[in-house]
Amino acid sequence: MHNVFPMEPIVTVDAPQDPLQLDNQICFPLYSAANAVTRAYRPLLAEFDLTYLQYIVMMVLWERQRVNVKTLGEELHLDSGTLTPLLKRLEAKALVVRQRSESDERVREISLTEAGRALKVKMGQVPAKLACRVDLSVEELTELKRLSQKLLSQLSQG
Repeated sequence: MHNVFPMEPIVTVDAPQDPLQLDNQICFPLYSAANAVTRAYRPLLAEFDLTYLQYIVMMVLWERQRVNVKTLGEELHLDSGTLTPLLKRLEAKALVVRQRSESDERVREISLTEAGRALKVKMGQVPAKLACRVDLSVEELTELKRLSQKLLSQLSQG
């Protein structure tokens, strides 16, 4: 595995490349794109009174119905300081229930309420509405996702 940070300078005829020049960085467009995606979701999620992080928690729960907090944090790359208040807000909205595991009372589990399950149907068009704002082919989106996952995996090791 080779190190991709900082990016190899792009050589031009005009001037020597500075490795600390913002245009030579991979991190800045990734950061900006992630922020732009979150901002693009904001009006779509506002209708449902959810933040982007609450939305991704709900997606995990719609897939699994019940998950322990530690596993949820690992899967979403969120620490407990971020996840705990987020889950409390979802619980206050009556979308999830936090409870102790029946098999190990040290473990906290999150499950959907009936309202949380019903929200999935109501939010079904959110991904398509966001996709309409992005002018990338299915192949480009698939490649972007693959490379993003590869980068995340490599940076999460160690």
